[in-house]
Amino acid sequence: EHAKMWFKELAGIGDTKENLAAAAEGENYEWTDMYDGFAKTAEEEGFPELAAKFRAVGEIEKHHEERYRALLKNIETSQVFEKSEVKVWECRNCGHIVVGTKAPEVCPVCNHPQSYFEVRAENY
Repeated sequence: EHAKMWFKELAGIGDTKENLAAAAEGENYEWTDMYDGFAKTAEEEGFPELAAKFRAVGEIEKHHEERYRALLKNIETSQVFEKSEVKVWECRNCGHIVVGTKAPEVCPVCNHPQSYFEVRAENY
């Protein structure tokens, strides 16, 4: 708790848009520069398997950047809790389901705010 307090005093916590933009930039550096450099060094030093792993991790970081930029775009275009097509929205607190283009402002079952709703993903 104290660490959070000091971090806030140092202005280390931005809003969600600022944090997503900063995270995307960090991921971009990791996949375009850091891991690429590690891979080149590993190859130069005779470690081709390690170089391949660094490149594989770089690809993971690239996907992270893409995800953060997509989430940021959703915020910037007001598409976080409202979509152009009908979606199934699920309250992450109680599991209540709403079908529509927009998540409710407040869950009618548990009274949690709209921020608890997400588009339901059936990926099992």
